[in-house]
Amino acid sequence: MADMKLDDVIDRAVKREEESFAFYRDLSDRVEDPAVRDTLEFLAGEERKHRDFLIAYREGRVGAGGLRMAEAVDYKIAEHLEAPDPEKDMESKDVYLVAAHRELNSYLFYKELADVHPEGEVKDVLLRIASEEMKHKEKVEYLYANTAFPQTAGG
Repeated sequence: MADMKLDDVIDRAVKREEESFAFYRDLSDRVEDPAVRDTLEFLAGEERKHRDFLIAYREGRVGAGGLRMAEAVDYKIAEHLEAPDPEKDMESKDVYLVAAHRELNSYLFYKELADVHPEGEVKDVLLRIASEEMKHKEKVEYLYANTAFPQTAGG
């Protein structure tokens, strides 16, 4: 895998982003809570932006710096809780936990792909995309924690 060309890596990443977009759109269509639906639509939009960035990058219209490298807070919720079955009826907290697992898997996909590449352009792009996925995980884990364990009047 270390000898994959940039175009092959980008093609694989574009496919993954399209699958994530479809996953979030499908899940959104099955959720009744408007706030959760909005979150899933936001995540779908983010996956579409990643896809569009990757295509623009491959075509030379943007540079690798077009994605930010931000440090995310990793609550590690997905690592410690099993993902609910997205095919069953879920409470809002369960939807966020499913999304956290999806984002964790995307992060690991890009991070592990980056790890097999030498320093350079391909590795940099993959690490930037991994960083974006970790930021998404941070958001949905935050929403999970606040939905599963709401603040009460007593503290």
